[in-house]
Amino acid sequence: MTGAVLASQKEKVAERLLGGSVKRQYNSLVDIDWDAPLHPDKYYLPPEIVSLYGTELWDGMTEAQRIELSRQELANVLTVGQWFENILNIGLMRHVLGKDPSSRHVHYALTEVGDETRHMIMFGRMIEKLEIEPYRLDRLGQIVVRVIAFALRGNLLWLAALVGEEIFDHLQRKMMTDPQLQPAVHQLMKIHVTEEARHIRYAREALVRRMKYSPWWEKLFVGQVIGVGGYLMRELLTNPEMYRRAGLNVREARRQVRHNAHVKAAFAYGFEKLLAFMDENKIWRGNARWMWKKAGFIAS
Repeated sequence: MTGAVLASQKEKVAERLLGGSVKRQYNSLVDIDWDAPLHPDKYYLPPEIVSLYGTELWDGMTEAQRIELSRQELANVLTVGQWFENILNIGLMRHVLGKDPSSRHVHYALTEVGDETRHMIMFGRMIEKLEIEPYRLDRLGQIVVRVIAFALRGNLLWLAALVGEEIFDHLQRKMMTDPQLQPAVHQLMKIHVTEEARHIRYAREALVRRMKYSPWWEKLFVGQVIGVGGYLMRELLTNPEMYRRAGLNVREARRQVRHNAHVKAAFAYGFEKLLAFMDENKIWRGNARWMWKKAGFIAS
């Protein structure tokens, strides 16, 4: 396929996505009822995807304790989302630097940066509404994030975007109408799912298109280094601080989470669409796929 054809495809995809952004774009500052009270008997995440669901610890918890753990886990997920979208915006701004500023591809990248910036504000407002002290990166975590942001270029940028977006997107679709959840969470999920669908399309198309002319060494590097993503996702989503804040024994909670078939099933469900995409496009190299399986994102 010639470079001219690929460029034409790229512009057509971006044009369609820009049209979708005009038709379906939200402003969380007005589209979420921030003044509505939270319901004391409703969850913040579906119980079946709370990390301790189905464990001995979970069975011994009161309903109020379970709801509190879901509150802490949502705040942690939103914080991780803020870190990721910050990193992605850095990568996207670097991506468009030096490119044709009149191209639709660049225009959509900038539109996505705007979307992600609004999402970061939305996540921050929700953490505030939950009345939770934000989870913060320690000094080492900040160094790691800066290194990741620096490394996100080429195929790795698009693949990292998919890892950060698709897993949560697939899980969030189950939450949009779940009657067990807080109404404010429904509203947040609806906004995020609608806008992330366009971001996922943009990243998938960009990755598939770019892999057609990527050198073998880039495919080898990206296909191997993505293996650490499963471990990082698992560690971020089972932050020990969540259990401490929920009043649980942190060491025992982490031990039970590591062996919890329910949380592995939730991880695998979130990853299944991206897994199929990565398999179909032969992205894996070395033992990267095994590493994601070891982390619990691929069913045995």
